[in-house]
Amino acid sequence: MWSSHSVLAAVILATGALAPADDPTAPTPEQRAFLENRNIDMPAHLRLAMAAAKRRESHLATEEEFLRMSREPGTLILDARSQRRFDQLHVKGAVNLSFPDLAVESLKKLIPDKATRILIYCNNNFLNAPDAFPTKLPPASLNLSTYTTLYIYGYRNVYELGPTVDIKESKLEFEKTPGEAPR
Repeated sequence: MWSSHSVLAAVILATGALAPADDPTAPTPEQRAFLENRNIDMPAHLRLAMAAAKRRESHLATEEEFLRMSREPGTLILDARSQRRFDQLHVKGAVNLSFPDLAVESLKKLIPDKATRILIYCNNNFLNAPDAFPTKLPPASLNLSTYTTLYIYGYRNVYELGPTVDIKESKLEFEKTPGEAPR
């Protein structure tokens, strides 16, 4: 099993970020200029993802904490699953902005104040609703991507539902989008 540190080291080595100047496998300046895309910054992503991981450790909420915070003014529950899954079933009061749509303008429109408390959850938080909440592999959990992305965009008041919750026994309320037929 690879640790997060060995994965990070492999990515750094594979990208040539730490290649010595005399490394014959390192891209030439011409190759680097050709391959460079200023709109993609892997070293910054990795640095910010590690910072987000550290912050996330103290921002995991129990079901009770999540429920309490969800009732407080100025709190937004964000569901980053697809619109289809959201319409099938979601935490009552949540708003949907699917993960591929997390971008500068959409976030600015939905959450203009970066100090807003944001609560997130994903498929892997819930049992007994496999159509609405299909299980993902643990390293591919949507919470991880969503938390990291919000952190990268400057949102620091993000809390993630930590435990796995059986929706049949949950204290959280769930709802379907009105008028939506099951798909």
